[in-house]
Amino acid sequence: MSKTLTSTTLSAAALALALGSALTLTTAPAVGADMEKCFGVALKGKNDCAAGPGTTCAGTSKADYQGGAWKNVPKGSCEKTASPTSPTGHGQLAAFAEKKS
Repeated sequence: MSKTLTSTTLSAAALALALGSALTLTTAPAVGADMEKCFGVALKGKNDCAAGPGTTCAGTSKADYQGGAWKNVPKGSCEKTASPTSPTGHGQLAAFAEKKS
């Protein structure tokens, strides 16, 4: 029984570790006081979270520079970062509707 219990315990521990790792990969990185969310600057599949309708979270943006997808950037740099889809031509601190090309 000890051998079976050990195998079962190890299997459960391995499963918990694998699930924990998978969950970590799909959540957004922590935003510190020196970082801010910047919408419209993430490349396709490289967003940190919130990519708009039809997406779930990190890495799910469907296009470059989506107005509803954000990336963590150093505080103060967002509105200086180029975004060809933004009405201002730069990243935004809130989600926006992309301008038509």
